[in-house]
Amino acid sequence: MGDRAFVSTRKGLFELAKRGSAWEIGEVHFLGDPVSIALHDRRDGTLYAALNLGHFGVKLHRKDPGSAGWTEVAVPVYPAKPEGSEDKTEWSLKMIWSLEAGGEDEPGVLWAGTLPGGLFRSADRGSSWELVRSLWDHPTRPNWFGGGYDTPGIHSICVDPRDSRHVLLAVSTAGVWRTEDGGATWALSAKGLRAEYMPPEMQFDEVAQDPHRMVRCKAQPDHLWIQHHNGIFRSTDNARSWTELKAPGSSFGFAVAVHPADGNKAWFVPAQKDERRYPVGAAMSVHRTRGDGNEFDELRTGLPQKHCYDLVYRHALAVDDDGRALLMASTTGGLWASEDAGDNWVAVSNLLPPVYAVSFA
Repeated sequence: MGDRAFVSTRKGLFELAKRGSAWEIGEVHFLGDPVSIALHDRRDGTLYAALNLGHFGVKLHRKDPGSAGWTEVAVPVYPAKPEGSEDKTEWSLKMIWSLEAGGEDEPGVLWAGTLPGGLFRSADRGSSWELVRSLWDHPTRPNWFGGGYDTPGIHSICVDPRDSRHVLLAVSTAGVWRTEDGGATWALSAKGLRAEYMPPEMQFDEVAQDPHRMVRCKAQPDHLWIQHHNGIFRSTDNARSWTELKAPGSSFGFAVAVHPADGNKAWFVPAQKDERRYPVGAAMSVHRTRGDGNEFDELRTGLPQKHCYDLVYRHALAVDDDGRALLMASTTGGLWASEDAGDNWVAVSNLLPPVYAVSFA
């Protein structure tokens, strides 16, 4: 089990350290700056942090193992939009929404998902980036639309541990995409997802799907879970098809985490949907699947059960390699930890800035 974790917030990157059985907040990096996502690359120990500085643009920093400081590296850059293009998307970087390491056999390779919906690949630890034109130039891409943000965005990147050339993406809003040749070609992989917000004849349109977050089981890579805008979906065939499940109370939410060794076990954070977006009944809970993944436990012990308005964003729920330690954080600065797979929760802090993402080192 890891003893370090990172919390990306509107006011900096907070480092957590395990002291006995309790988590403590330690060093703070980029204090005062919005950190949209952080990545600890387990292949070589490098830490990356993406900053979203508004007027001053998007920045990416790298901290090498053993280094006392950070180095600013390149950010993804979009090409100029062709003259006369009817594409209404603005071809400029708005935010790095996801960062993922390539496969174990790809040292230095990183993937970045961005707003406005471009996927970028780096082969040199972020020193340079290349837009994956095969996806950006796909004929469906001008029909992608925003989900959560006004512009489309890639928030989930799942590299297959069996073959680094096989990558799955989830896009808000454009469904799930797969490549089996390292990004040379792409195909939709959202069969079975259902968008109840669309007209009846378009509810199963694969491009119209708004998956809020997608995760893959490390030990059983064919098992994937999606927290969709209007439901919970699972796949047991490597995203070739998806099945909808119903959780008690609410199947709406943003975050999902999957057990690293058991593809049938996953965690979700339910909320009131659409314009409300706060915990059901203003009481915090976590759903955990059990058995064959079709049943749910409601976990509340240690979580606030009165006047709670915390919303958990897409990347703000994480499970450690042991499958028992979890971290969860909210838009109102709450941070909770569990050491028993979510049965019991302990508040680490209620005073953090709004949290965008949490991750174990």
